[in-house]
Amino acid sequence: MPEEVLFKTERRMNRNDVASYLRTVAEKLESGDSIMLSAGDQSVTLDPPAQPTFEVKAEHETPSSGGPGELSIEFELEWDEDGAGGSETDASLEIQ
Repeated sequence: MPEEVLFKTERRMNRNDVASYLRTVAEKLESGDSIMLSAGDQSVTLDPPAQPTFEVKAEHETPSSGGPGELSIEFELEWDEDGAGGSETDASLEIQ
């Protein structure tokens, strides 16, 4: 299935600012409110269902040039457009 990017932004931020954004998303999820993302001239509003699929991924990318690699933690919520969540495939998640 082809992918259409509805919104994308990327910039270096301090950890406190990242935590603040994540707290805002967590509060929106807890309250059942829509999540509006905006930056510059782009914006999108999304309404996650009560049980979206939650994916957490830690990656290490090694560049082909032999320079320093890149580490990342990715958090993703996904759901079908009809509001259905996906199926569970992993054991329960722990973040410590």
